Amino acid sequence: MRNDNYFYNMKIIFLDHDGVICLSQQFGGRRKKQMKVENRKLSWTPMNFPVDCRFDNFDKKAIKVLNEILEETGAEIVVSSDWKNWATVEEMGEYYEQQGIIKKPIDFTPRSYKLPEKQEWHPEWDLEASRTLEIQEWLKEHPEVTHWVAIDDLDMSFKEVSSNRSGTGWGLTNFVHTPKVTEGIKRSGTKEKVLKFLK
Repeated sequence: MRNDNYFYNMKIIFLDHDGVICLSQQFGGRRKKQMKVENRKLSWTPMNFPVDCRFDNFDKKAIKVLNEILEETGAEIVVSSDWKNWATVEEMGEYYEQQGIIKKPIDFTPRSYKLPEKQEWHPEWDLEASRTLEIQEWLKEHPEVTHWVAIDDLDMSFKEVSSNRSGTGWGLTNFVHTPKVTEGIKRSGTKEKVLKFLK
């Protein structure tokens, strides 16, 4: 059970996994782990597997960078990755611990937040816009958060949208993009960008 006092005066990292700490070299590794599970069935969904077999591994160098950020800032992690659909917060915490991350996530962003009907966006931005709104919704529920940053390989930086209406746009101002799925958070300069939002 979540204690809302836990979020008082807190720094938050909204963390994606694929392309941030799970890099292209690790993609597909979960299938190898699942093949080793005894008595598995073809009908199984990821939730039927032990938590360590549901996901690809995190990159060790990316974990090192993330741990350094956590140590330097005292920030907590809220998972924005769609991996949240295949685990509870507690199970994800177990996986983080197994992978060597020094802090377990404290929460997930809302699942499958729907875009408002009047929201103007390009179809190519569907995932980015949805995830942006999930993060904004979480922040609305926790106004006591003092510092935050979202880290993602999807480009959720603020975008102006051409429209007859003034002030139209969407995206996040506190955002660090990790566009190279081979490097993610360990890419040169990324750690420093994250730290600027959390200090």
